[in-house]
Amino acid sequence: MKVYVQSVNFNADKDLVSFIEKKVTGLERYYDKIVDSEVFLKVQQTSEKENKSVDIKLNIPGADIVVKKQCKTFEEGTSLAVDSLKRKLTQKKEKVRAK
Repeated sequence: MKVYVQSVNFNADKDLVSFIEKKVTGLERYYDKIVDSEVFLKVQQTSEKENKSVDIKLNIPGADIVVKKQCKTFEEGTSLAVDSLKRKLTQKKEKVRAK
């Protein structure tokens, strides 16, 4: 699976990109028909500490799954988003099996 990482208004370092790619690629264990994924990293211009936004979009035949998380760090946001995607992919797989 190809993982596209886009950082908005800043440059993501290699460690962060490799961390995200490793986490998102692990989702293939839960659903094997994922075409590719797009990860958008944004820093919100607010006074709050939780100003890092992570949006992950999985391209799956028939429908796309999008998860958005906002946290203090991009790593934390990625972990939460991937956990959420694991649940959604498991639900999708069960629906497909039920048909």
